[in-house]
Amino acid sequence: MRVVTVLGEESYDREMNLLIRWIVNTIALFIVVHIVPGFSYGTIISLAVAAAVLGLLNAVVKPLLFVLTFPLTLITLGLFLVVLNAIMLELTAWLVPGFAIHGFGWAIVGAIALGLISLVTSRIGRERE
Repeated sequence: MRVVTVLGEESYDREMNLLIRWIVNTIALFIVVHIVPGFSYGTIISLAVAAAVLGLLNAVVKPLLFVLTFPLTLITLGLFLVVLNAIMLELTAWLVPGFAIHGFGWAIVGAIALGLISLVTSRIGRERE
């Protein structure tokens, strides 16, 4: 059980966790850009913006696409989720100037790489129980 001693301490914790997760996602995207040849970025700022946009797309658009493509995801035993992640990366590249993916095949490779990196970093910046 958590005792709040200062007004707004829980809000501060949530904001810090969000900031930490954004930084971790930016680093993960930085790693993907350097290990997958089909990715490029202009500046670290454009990469940080791309990480924020990708996070927003994953929170808003991806659940809707998941519901719409659920039968296909079920038939492919979940492998279509890699394609959904690649679509989110392509959308991010389309929305963020200075961040580019050179082909949908590279987006799929990047989605797999980002998924593997996220397996390692998924607990960083999460709320503590």
